[in-house]
Amino acid sequence: MKLSLETAKRLLSAAEQKSRQMGLASNIAIVDDGGNLVAFQRMDHARLAGIGIAQDKAWTSVSMQMPTANLSQAAQPGGPSYGINTTNRGRVVILAGGIPLKVGEQIVGGIGVSGGTSVQDAEIANAAVQAFQAMQANPGGNVNVRARIGSVRF
Repeated sequence: MKLSLETAKRLLSAAEQKSRQMGLASNIAIVDDGGNLVAFQRMDHARLAGIGIAQDKAWTSVSMQMPTANLSQAAQPGGPSYGINTTNRGRVVILAGGIPLKVGEQIVGGIGVSGGTSVQDAEIANAAVQAFQAMQANPGGNVNVRARIGSVRF
């Protein structure tokens, strides 16, 4: 399966909705299975530096085949992957907020978010991943994305 522009736009929308609910202005990037940019959105007042960070988080999630948050601990001094963030011309991001998009076990793309803390960025990216999973479960249908955190519904 290829990640279509239409799907990427829906994921941007889900991430933007979550970002707004959290009171944040985010940069959101969607890449394909080769790490190539498919769609990007910079919300009003989102930091300029976040443009590259979001794109690199999405790229890292695909190229490393894991959420960027998984790299954080291993990349610490003394860790097994210490210094990995200095490879690939500094493009590998070890901050949370980049998550691969999968169909079964196959990576078809990735999302990267930058605009809040690492935890907030990961939460926003997860909203898009949940939307992606809902789209797979209900192809062609309308997906109403609802995020749940603890016992509070948004």
